[in-house]
Amino acid sequence: MQFGRTYEEFTVGDVYKHWPGKTVTEYDDHLFCLLTMNHHPLHMDSNYAERTTDFGKNVVVGNYIYSLLLGMSVPDVSGKAIANLEIESLKHVAPTFHGDTLYGETTVLDKTPSKSKSDRGIVHVETKGYKQDGTLVCVFRRKVMVPTAAYIEERGGEQPGRPELKAPAARKEK
Repeated sequence: MQFGRTYEEFTVGDVYKHWPGKTVTEYDDHLFCLLTMNHHPLHMDSNYAERTTDFGKNVVVGNYIYSLLLGMSVPDVSGKAIANLEIESLKHVAPTFHGDTLYGETTVLDKTPSKSKSDRGIVHVETKGYKQDGTLVCVFRRKVMVPTAAYIEERGGEQPGRPELKAPAARKEK
């Protein structure tokens, strides 16, 4: 299974469709709100959302949507990243509600070799998230520093920290 890409493996214009999607539950949304101390009633209080908002129901907090889409993109984009350098823009285009399923895709916008180190480069990507009905909900652009193939090879290959399975020790007969 591929987990991220080296600089050489990115091609400007390529589109990676991230799989699988994620159905957002009320629990997911509330837990994220509680963990990040975002207690806005639009996300946490269904009575408030039903009676006082244009949506008539809770809206999933936008930073959770962004976080899900970023996470979905890791196996295709930043699984080998040295660093995420910049989130250039982040737009929440439409609301997401409990029970919606999110899907994401990332387009490679540009890539440039590092000016200071020859074993890495910068990849500029745009990730879009959409719901099960195709409605675009979130778009963000970021720049990721990724290694070259030489960088990976110098550090022990694809999975340098993975231990090898040892054969069980022979049992001594009594």
